[in-house]
Amino acid sequence: MKKRFGAVVMAGMMACTVATCLSMTGCGSGKKPTFEMPEGGFDTTTPVEITMFHTMGATLTNRLKAQIEAFQQIYPNITVKQENVGNYDSTYDTVSTEILLDDGGPNITYCYGDHVAFYNVGNAVQPLNDFIPGGAYADYKLTLQDGTETTLGMTEEEKNMFIESYWNEGYQFGDGETMYMLPFSKSTEVMYYNKTFFTEHELEPPTTWDEMEDVCEEIKKINSNAFAFGYDSESNWFITMCEQGNTPYTSAEGENYLWDTPENRAFVKRFKEWYDLGYFTTQQLNGNYTSGIFQEQKCYMCIGSSAGAQYQAPAKVDGVYPFEVGIVPIPQLKPERPKVISQGPSVCILKHKDPQEVLASWLFVKFLTTNIDFQAAFSNDSGYMPVLKMDYMQQNAIYKKYLEDAETGGNDYLTGLSVKVCSDQASAYYTSPAFAGSAMARQQVGGMMTKIFGYSGSNIDGTIASAFQEAINMCKYSN
Repeated sequence: MKKRFGAVVMAGMMACTVATCLSMTGCGSGKKPTFEMPEGGFDTTTPVEITMFHTMGATLTNRLKAQIEAFQQIYPNITVKQENVGNYDSTYDTVSTEILLDDGGPNITYCYGDHVAFYNVGNAVQPLNDFIPGGAYADYKLTLQDGTETTLGMTEEEKNMFIESYWNEGYQFGDGETMYMLPFSKSTEVMYYNKTFFTEHELEPPTTWDEMEDVCEEIKKINSNAFAFGYDSESNWFITMCEQGNTPYTSAEGENYLWDTPENRAFVKRFKEWYDLGYFTTQQLNGNYTSGIFQEQKCYMCIGSSAGAQYQAPAKVDGVYPFEVGIVPIPQLKPERPKVISQGPSVCILKHKDPQEVLASWLFVKFLTTNIDFQAAFSNDSGYMPVLKMDYMQQNAIYKKYLEDAETGGNDYLTGLSVKVCSDQASAYYTSPAFAGSAMARQQVGGMMTKIFGYSGSNIDGTIASAFQEAINMCKYSN
């Protein structure tokens, strides 16, 4: 029988009621369920309405609407409302306010790990463990209105579709056991470079930070008025260097703010020296994303989001691109253990009094995240990475062709090329611990880097020491 990912029909499997599921060997985790299944399970006949908050623009919203229609063909009693509530910060602010109301907030929301950690200060997020393999209701069966049977929870087959590092992000909340979110679409950082310039001057894109220093020196010899590279996120740069060097950054338990170490001060001092030599600029120092000066050939490398590939190509002049853009992984400190940040939205389910809303929300989240065609279309339109493994994604013929064309398509196919580079480094992804103060930590270390780079006095060691401590104090004060 043909499988529809997101509503997989597992014909022939033994039905599992709540009572039998909890007692069957291998069906439950042995832990008390965090969700109380209503008597009779999910009601596929009585109308239920759920709302999803997101940050999608018009094109992606239309993709979502089409997916909602497909979902409601399977579950006609579920009405899904979707609402764009601005950017990620405004989504966070809106949800944070609404969950304070009695039974308030959306049912599903775009989120980052630190958002979820804050929502959970008030115990507002529904754990997902009961619905994934090994959970109490993973094998629970539903009979749909057309008489077919489907599985409420996520099957082992569906779980195995996910890129493992993306799946594991759902557990980043301290105990390492409770899953609070599912990956929706992802991005990372890549390095864009002026391939035409590099070829002309017989340069190779750097793979390590030591090589980066050498390439910067060569570029400054060629064009002393240009930056060698731009880095779009000071916060990501600092956190990534901690991860690459295996030095402390933060912890979700105990002492939260751990980055004031000699090793971390040393790499910041090194980059300050580079800045003084004119090797680089950053988004805050530049006043805007560095893709702008990259397009203008005022810098020749740009480290930024893989989802921003379409913004790296220069405008055509008389129908021709002034230069070709190349994309490679970011430089590493230790190539034998590469690390690159994993970003992009996940989705979480917020607790509500009506258990039917929670169940309907779970079914929709599962449908969105495990549907190959939706993941392919969303990736193609957005430039974000699908959260499913490429072996599965290439079952979509259009997406497979899209990735193949990226190999030779030049600047017109940068989005696809970016996805391919991201896919090749999936094993290097990391996420930082998520806790109520983790968003403030990101903000403070980014500001700390900017402050140090802009310092013009002679006591650089003292400035770095005081900036590190000030950033930690600001985090502690905000708590």
